[in-house]
Amino acid sequence: MKSRTSGAAPVHALEVLARLEPALSPAEAVVAPPAANVRDAAVAVIFRIAERDALELLMIERAAYAGDPWSGHVAFPGGRREPHDATLLDTALRETREEIGVDVLATGRVLGALDRVNPSSPALPPISIAPFVALLSADVALALSDEVAGAFWIPLELLQRTDAARDVEVVLSNGSRRVVRAFVHDRYTIWGLTERILRDLLTRLS
Repeated sequence: MKSRTSGAAPVHALEVLARLEPALSPAEAVVAPPAANVRDAAVAVIFRIAERDALELLMIERAAYAGDPWSGHVAFPGGRREPHDATLLDTALRETREEIGVDVLATGRVLGALDRVNPSSPALPPISIAPFVALLSADVALALSDEVAGAFWIPLELLQRTDAARDVEVVLSNGSRRVVRAFVHDRYTIWGLTERILRDLLTRLS
């Protein structure tokens, strides 16, 4: 989607979300189990309405841990499903509380779900990630756990620019290098599974 020009009629944040919501899958419909050897996981794609009616998305930077293939990556809050999680939505909500101290249902609502994503590299653990989209209706203070090195809000409008994504070289967990498609914002490179989730979201918004 091209950036809005100064001569175009303004599009309000709630109007954008009203168009997005019916394009999402119902959150309760995400129940299909993965293959027997694949671990279930879920993430929360969280919007807020910032100053000047601008939509922003919450991103986290994962802490660096030896042996973690996603160590230091930019991601959405989330993680693996635990036996006590009744649904994958419960997983996303629990992980968001644990990682950044945000209770989505207490301060906002869930809009729906995006398509599952799985790692395309056989070097990564077999995992199936369900992304859930939510909107916070109030400002919240983030309380980052030890698993999160940092967090930031990125304007949706920046991600929608035609030059927002480009090919960049990244260093993989095994030390090798690869050229990937990524969104670049300040010092952050958003690639891999998170880039694919963002791509799905932007497609539904266009």
